[in-house]
Amino acid sequence: MSSVHSKDVSLAISSFFVKCVGFWSATNRFEQWLRTITLMYTVFTIGFSVWVQIRDFYYSWGDFGACTYIACNILCLNIALFKILVLFLHKKGFLTLVAYMQKNFWSSKYAPHEETIFTSWKRICTYFICVFTLFTELSIVSYAIRPILANIGKNESDRILPFNMWLNLPLSMTPYFEITFALQVLALYHVGVCYICFDNFLCMMNLHVAAQFRILQYRFANIHRLKFNEGVPEERPGTSSACCSENCYDTFRKCVQQHQALISFCQKLEEVFRTVVLAQVLTFSLLICFVGYQVVLADLSSTRRFTFVNLLLSNMCHLFMFTYSCDCLIHESTNIAAAVYAGPWTNLPMNQCGKLLRTDLQLVVMRSRRSCRLTANGFFPVSLETYTSILSTAMSYFTLLRRNSEDA
Repeated sequence: MSSVHSKDVSLAISSFFVKCVGFWSATNRFEQWLRTITLMYTVFTIGFSVWVQIRDFYYSWGDFGACTYIACNILCLNIALFKILVLFLHKKGFLTLVAYMQKNFWSSKYAPHEETIFTSWKRICTYFICVFTLFTELSIVSYAIRPILANIGKNESDRILPFNMWLNLPLSMTPYFEITFALQVLALYHVGVCYICFDNFLCMMNLHVAAQFRILQYRFANIHRLKFNEGVPEERPGTSSACCSENCYDTFRKCVQQHQALISFCQKLEEVFRTVVLAQVLTFSLLICFVGYQVVLADLSSTRRFTFVNLLLSNMCHLFMFTYSCDCLIHESTNIAAAVYAGPWTNLPMNQCGKLLRTDLQLVVMRSRRSCRLTANGFFPVSLETYTSILSTAMSYFTLLRRNSEDA
């Protein structure tokens, strides 16, 4: 059964953001030149934003509320810059993973039941990416709209920018104000794109690999009803007792090859993203703590509080999407063992193919017990337990931060 996946919303959103950063593959010299210019603009924009926030932090030292507000911005900027630098070093590996998914996941032909599995997982991926992108975009818009609303009815000398810039210039006066405001908004949007683009792709890769493991479970459990013609699975009628052991073993062997390919893909995924995953885990606790402080304890205007509510929701959705996709990868790769054991091997005759299948089946079961997973640079695997651990750590930090603010 042919499948066309060009209308995948999650893929369209994720690829658009990655192209905006400058990390997509190029088909000609002009596109390569355009990607290079875009990447240089990305690095310059984030560097400019970091410089603005560090100067603001320096001049705001002593104001606890202002420092925690700036700390939120600096953490978001640093993690975005870190992702850019790490994935630039692994750019070839990242694009290889995308090309592999394009060829073997999105453009593959599936049997009817396999198509249903693939569609359901694609739908989950779309929900996650759309919700995460929505909250992030709302946060960006809130940062930009807040000073516009605050400036209504004010004189030129009292106007404020989205972010403080400590320069010896009349930045509140025309035309300095309009130019600076436009530059800050452009930088703000690009930083937001950098913050979410690679995480969208990581989530999409995890969930699509989990979908392939689920499809593989179906194939292992139904090797007596499947036949591969030119690599395309086709369902055929019949019972396990009447099936030919040679055909079953041939189908089983192709499933094992697919299992090996998925394991290799997960190893490459781990190699590319392991350092980024560690940075994510270390940053989330502090980021959620600082943003939560702004929402709950800080004396803010309603517009700024709304901005941080969106940012908190974005971070919570981001964390859940990140850990849930990794958890799905662990569980679906482990469930291969149960699917293999549930196959029709007990009804096969004890001929040469039947004995080979039983021997290979044991090897697949033993390998499946070692799950495919993403780790924080090898320190620990990321799963839904990581989600609860990060929230617990964030609450501990929040308690300390509240005590310090009360003492101050």
